[in-house]
Amino acid sequence: MEMLDHLMLGFSVASLPMNLAFCFLGVLLGTVIGILPGIGPLATISMLLPLTFGMSPVTSLIMLSGIFYGAQYGGSTTAILVNLPGEASSTVTMIDGYQMARRGRAGPALAVAAIGSFFAGTVTTMLIAVVAVPLTAVALSFGPAEYCALMVVGLVSSIALASGSVVKAIGMICCGLLLGLTGVDIYSSQQRFTFGMLPLMDGIDFVALAVGIFGFAEILRNLESGTSSRPLVGRITSLMPTRDDWRRIAGPILRGTGIGGFLGILPGGGALLSAFVSYNIEKKVSPNSAEFGHGAIEGVAAPESANNAAAQTSFIPMLSLGLPASPIMALMIGALTIHGITPGPNVISRDPALFWGLIASMWIGNAMLLVLNLPLIGIWVKLLQVPYRLLYPIIIGLCCIGVYSVSNAPFNVYMTMFAGLLAYALTKFDLEWAPFILGFVLGPLFEHQLRRTMLITGGDASVFFTRPISAGLLIVAAVLLVIIVLPMVRQSREQIFVEED
Repeated sequence: MEMLDHLMLGFSVASLPMNLAFCFLGVLLGTVIGILPGIGPLATISMLLPLTFGMSPVTSLIMLSGIFYGAQYGGSTTAILVNLPGEASSTVTMIDGYQMARRGRAGPALAVAAIGSFFAGTVTTMLIAVVAVPLTAVALSFGPAEYCALMVVGLVSSIALASGSVVKAIGMICCGLLLGLTGVDIYSSQQRFTFGMLPLMDGIDFVALAVGIFGFAEILRNLESGTSSRPLVGRITSLMPTRDDWRRIAGPILRGTGIGGFLGILPGGGALLSAFVSYNIEKKVSPNSAEFGHGAIEGVAAPESANNAAAQTSFIPMLSLGLPASPIMALMIGALTIHGITPGPNVISRDPALFWGLIASMWIGNAMLLVLNLPLIGIWVKLLQVPYRLLYPIIIGLCCIGVYSVSNAPFNVYMTMFAGLLAYALTKFDLEWAPFILGFVLGPLFEHQLRRTMLITGGDASVFFTRPISAGLLIVAAVLLVIIVLPMVRQSREQIFVEED
């Protein structure tokens, strides 16, 4: 009964005209940026963060989350029709989706992608409603020592977000931690990393940094790689899957939903990893494995279900524990912080309308996406013909206006430009920004909890090992670090032995 009351509260909030309008706007924008290659939800959410300043917290979160899971839907359209992933997690869908399109079955492929995404989104939204509250009850028993240990787990886990060098990932996390400490120390009133500049007294603006790293830098990379070309798209006929298609996709959709739902909770799991894992598993267990790579409908159903399930369940650690499982969830935390809300377990108890309103909006948003993606496929295809040279000046202008509007500070616009140029330059050295942004978000929280712990215990650090929960979390962090670093050590040793031979 209590769960039913909570859901009724959520639907009463999500069904308000303003929230419905921004939910629709969010999923529509998500679909569009999922279809258009080279933009992506991370850059889009970064750019739109300033615009949420005048909204209520629940309205802004509903819109931003709609952009996130809407992009998972939209990315499959270009992957299937023109063999071009509109969103990174749709890369796997291209393998069989485009082959189906070449065989004249683009319609069923698009329909299966939408149906699998809708089913996965609906099921995992229910999982969020069931799991988040028990996790919150556990989190409410945490003290400063436990929170500090939990932040250590989050920081160690964020190393998994890097696809390249572990050493570089750790270095980027440390840089994020240091930059997160910029400003006036609230305990000693001493300036840190401000270089005597008045605008840095309050710290580096999160919106300016995020827009620069994920917006400006992405535009520069796209211009360099020549993303402006748009391939031609063929004619789409019937959308309805056959009876045999329905029989073949039932299992993959269920398995993809389960895999994505689990991996989405883990830091660094994400939609892309979920899509790859579900595709590989399906290729092994399917009786039609010989068709994979040549237009197997299971190769569309499984990854599309998995990436959407992962997109939804990545909200669980963010909502219940205040820990971002991905850079996009870090931006969601930034959106809450802009509105003066501290992410974590107290959100559910202090602002239940925000939490349950967001949950209910996910059901509504998934239904909107199902309606949007099938009838309007012809319109989405036409968007592929818009040259990128016409898009990027508009995007840059909106970025500058949005960043300036947050605090009416020209310095933030300069900061955005500097962050974009620096991010673009450092990407040339294979440095990844996902660990950096998580370190930037978690760093101040970690410092605050660490100093609270030391003040309470009089500087006795043994409290981290004498309290069972904090000790257990630190052990988990140590095990994760070993698991992450061990393959790198083994690879280095093998390389040394090869050179000696």
